[in-house]
Amino acid sequence: MSTAPQRGFPNTEFAARCAAAQAAMARRGIDAMLFASEAEIRYFTGFLTPFWQSPTRPWFLVLPLTGRPVAVIPTIGVPLMSQCYVDDVVSWASPAPQDDGVSLLAGTIRKIIGGTGTLGVLMGRETAMRMPLADVMGLRASLDGIGWTDMTADIQAIRMVKSDRETAKIRYVCELAEDAFDAVPEWVSAGMPLDQLFRDFKRDALGRGVDDVSYLVGAAGAGGYQDIIAPPSTRPLANGDILMLDTGCVWDGYFCDFDRNYAIGTPSAAAQQAHHRLYDATDAALEMLRPGITPQDLFVTMDRILRPQGAAQGGGDDVGRYGHGLGIQLTEPPSHTDWDETDIVAGMVLTIEPSLVFDDDRLMVAEENVLVTPDGATLLTRRAPRDLPVIG
Repeated sequence: MSTAPQRGFPNTEFAARCAAAQAAMARRGIDAMLFASEAEIRYFTGFLTPFWQSPTRPWFLVLPLTGRPVAVIPTIGVPLMSQCYVDDVVSWASPAPQDDGVSLLAGTIRKIIGGTGTLGVLMGRETAMRMPLADVMGLRASLDGIGWTDMTADIQAIRMVKSDRETAKIRYVCELAEDAFDAVPEWVSAGMPLDQLFRDFKRDALGRGVDDVSYLVGAAGAGGYQDIIAPPSTRPLANGDILMLDTGCVWDGYFCDFDRNYAIGTPSAAAQQAHHRLYDATDAALEMLRPGITPQDLFVTMDRILRPQGAAQGGGDDVGRYGHGLGIQLTEPPSHTDWDETDIVAGMVLTIEPSLVFDDDRLMVAEENVLVTPDGATLLTRRAPRDLPVIG
């Protein structure tokens, strides 16, 4: 096990992130950026809190063309935000029945931009403005004379490339989760209810040092599983089952996201063959992964192995993609699809996640986490074996 990285980031990290966004703003003629979602507010300030679980209060961040961002937030968050990378913290008592920060936010934006100008916001895929739609409309009306421009592509391009400090955190949480996966055959056996298995896996991962097991899904079924997003049932494991666990453990605000498959007793020939094909598809993706290709290239390469007769002939599945980006969110852009032509560059952290339907209705998924380097790619997870690991 490697030494745990230092928690948090120095101000130079946030200054570099803000400077990259401000350079994009200058190129696009943007006078200020508005962020209203957890990921972007944390990315540009370091504001890390589980309080986002509550949907009651809105939170805002305004990034001027120069200098540090200004936080416009409920008073309950002032002590924590004041320790973060901000120039000023403007607050109000929230929740408020008539005006939950909208006029305060509009006034802050006007103070930065003036009577006319352009406000950058995130409008595209995989973004959200975490405030009521009525308040969004009210804010636009309050900012009459100020245009709104979509900056999704610019901000996502910045966030997709991880710094060395970010990568170290992802690598570390991958190691902790991998240790938990490696120990599964030591304590799992036929007869164990699946919901108990989930609880025990979470306890084990927490005991190894992850901060949270924010995401844990999986399934087990005779010869294979069919659903990979449902909560666990009380059904006990049985010989002949294929078990899958997929976890997004968190350490210092950064996710891992990968899964492992296990056979309870001797696996069927079809399940073993499916696992081999997923391994081979992952191998092909890892071999070609380097700066200059696209997620579309990764998808096509894996799909040729998973569905050699083509999608129309079956043998694959329709989950839509074979992997994605990874960082302070469990899934981030890009998506390994047949349409995503994002340029892959060094510093991206990606998942390689082929999936396959076999025996007509059985599903199997494999997933690894990788760092794109100038010369290719480096695994952040310890590679799953080609043969299905057998329990019992």
